[in-house]
Amino acid sequence: MEENKDLIGQATPDQISEWKKKYGKVSAIIVDGHIAYFKKPDRKTLGYASSIGTKDPIKFNETLMNNCFIGGSEEIKKNDDLFLSASSKLGDLIEIREAELVNL
Repeated sequence: MEENKDLIGQATPDQISEWKKKYGKVSAIIVDGHIAYFKKPDRKTLGYASSIGTKDPIKFNETLMNNCFIGGSEEIKKNDDLFLSASSKLGDLIEIREAELVNL
C-alpha cells in the first residue's frame, strides 16, 4: 500500500498487523481519497443485517459497515456519497466457500 500514503484514514503497517492478529483477515475499501478497514462479519452480524435488510436494504449495508469497521476514515460511514460507494463492496467481505453435499 505504499502508493496509498496520502489517503485519509491510512493506518500504519503496525496497526494493520495488530488488526490481523486480532481479527484474522482485514480488508480495506478506498473511496475518493478515503480508506476504511473492515474485519470479516460473523454469523450474528450477518443474521441481524439480513433480518433488518429485508425491510430496508440500506440498513443491511449500514449494519455491516458499523459492525465490521475497525478503523480508518469515519467519513466513509458518515458521508452519504462515500457510504453508498463503499456499500457496493461490503458484500465482498462475506466469503462463500465451495461446499459439497454427499448422499450416503
